[in-house]
Amino acid sequence: MTKKITKIETQKRPGRYNIYLEQKYAFSVSESVLINFQLAKDMEIDDQLQKMILADDDVAKAYNKALNYLAHQLRAESEVITKLKELELDDGVIDEVMQKLREQKLIDDQNYAESYVRTIMLTSDKGPSVIRQNLRQKKIGENLIDRALEQYPDDKLLENGTKLATKQLKHYHHFPVKVRLQKVRQSMMTKGFKGDLITKVLDNITIEDDPDEEWEDLDVQAQKIWHRNRKYDLRERTMRTKRSLFGKGYQMEQINRWIEEQSTNH
Repeated sequence: MTKKITKIETQKRPGRYNIYLEQKYAFSVSESVLINFQLAKDMEIDDQLQKMILADDDVAKAYNKALNYLAHQLRAESEVITKLKELELDDGVIDEVMQKLREQKLIDDQNYAESYVRTIMLTSDKGPSVIRQNLRQKKIGENLIDRALEQYPDDKLLENGTKLATKQLKHYHHFPVKVRLQKVRQSMMTKGFKGDLITKVLDNITIEDDPDEEWEDLDVQAQKIWHRNRKYDLRERTMRTKRSLFGKGYQMEQINRWIEEQSTNH
């Protein structure tokens, strides 16, 4: 059955038009659909053509929502797909919208990944392993991630790793040097830096050691442990205290000195 367009009315919402068939409101379309189908007054529309128009309008509406989502920042393809699925759109509509976005270079996972790497490199203390993990969560392909990580040059990697190590060394300044290094290494690995680079960074850093501060810290720890072991006889108490302090990273020379002073004081 064919019906004639008797009126095309502009909506208050920009870019939307109401279509009247035989003097009755029938449906609304976006401006792009109006142009694509060259809709005009007195044009005749059958049921099949109307279905095509409405299907194209579904894509147009979804496309505009995708554009709004992309307007604020770069997005990975997976993020856009997730957003469109949240709108409960048909898979076919989503596929068409995604294809249109790709053709217009509005989404590009390679570009997204490279931009992400550059941003993280310049604004955070995260290393390549964490970056890779985060991009994987965005469903970026491994080859794209590999190419994107080329944006993170070795000299910048060393610079950022050194900044992080220096910061962490200050944070753990009250620990013995051995323990401090272990904690810094673990922290850098958690942040995504690899072992060989961590070793290189730590080899190039001068670690400031304050014997007086370390001794004071040992004394605090030792007093606690010594008190905790008070139920044992002197020999067992001494052995347990030494073992605990050594496990915390203190040098045996310092530990023996503390034990000797403890014996002298008592």
